[in-house]
Amino acid sequence: MIIFPAVDIQDGKAVRLKQGRAHESTVFSPDPVAAAVAWRDKGARWLHVVDLDGAFDGLPKSRDIVRNICRELDIPVFHDDQHGTAIVVTAALINALRVVNKKMEDVHIVLNGPGAAGTAIIKMLMTAGAKDIVAVDQFGTLYKGCNSAEAHKNWLGEVTNPRQIKGGLKEALEGADVFIGVSRPGILTTELCKTMNKDAIVFAMANPTPEIMPDEAKAGGVRVMATGRSDFPNQVNNVLCFPGLFKGALSVRARDINNEMKLAAAYAIADLITDADRSEENIIPGAFDPRVAEAVANAVAKAARETGVARL
Repeated sequence: MIIFPAVDIQDGKAVRLKQGRAHESTVFSPDPVAAAVAWRDKGARWLHVVDLDGAFDGLPKSRDIVRNICRELDIPVFHDDQHGTAIVVTAALINALRVVNKKMEDVHIVLNGPGAAGTAIIKMLMTAGAKDIVAVDQFGTLYKGCNSAEAHKNWLGEVTNPRQIKGGLKEALEGADVFIGVSRPGILTTELCKTMNKDAIVFAMANPTPEIMPDEAKAGGVRVMATGRSDFPNQVNNVLCFPGLFKGALSVRARDINNEMKLAAAYAIADLITDADRSEENIIPGAFDPRVAEAVANAVAKAARETGVARL
């Protein structure tokens, strides 16, 4: 049996929640970095980090803490709410683009909700080759000089939105090929979908109620639809990623989980759907597909060896 130690971060402290309730927590350390180092000193070969502020509020308040943990440790650190979501979204988009016969580097992608998970998704898609991404928050599009109160959004304004689109979601979506929502229910409408490009792709992942319901999106001309829910086709679920990623990284005693390993995991998930089986309603394996963990583990281990972070 393998035990995975965890550091859950809330308000800058290492905590444990009672039954997952945000307002019922016990502080185990005022310093999450020190807590992580303590696990390493006790012999931990793996650490699971959870940004509770990001999970509950959609704000990556703990980015610097997570970065410092990664800097201090020579064991792999994986942020499931960010990296797990990003990997599975990328896998689903790889296949959705195959269905509509478009390429990652050519499509115009709009992401609504650039918090912790949204920012990680953008980074992962850029790693996968996306060149035209526009991030939209509650105030509108992010662009160079947008002067957001949140530093990471100013950074996103610098590295995304190559056409410097200004305005709100409506302006960003005109002619867009892909909408990715990690935001709030009802933000996307049938009428907005009608302004997107032909063969549009919509990933509406707010839970439990998505940004738009599948029937409403389809009525707006959307061809491929995915959500975070199991009662609709194409469920984007982190469980497709982390068991295999953990297994692969542990099997070679990887000292890091790098972008190459994450991208390998995304392609391993996507490639389980064959050309014959791939369709508008089948772009990603089911959450309980027994093939997934082994395929991801093998791909991650191979990428770790090829990039020099494997110790076995």
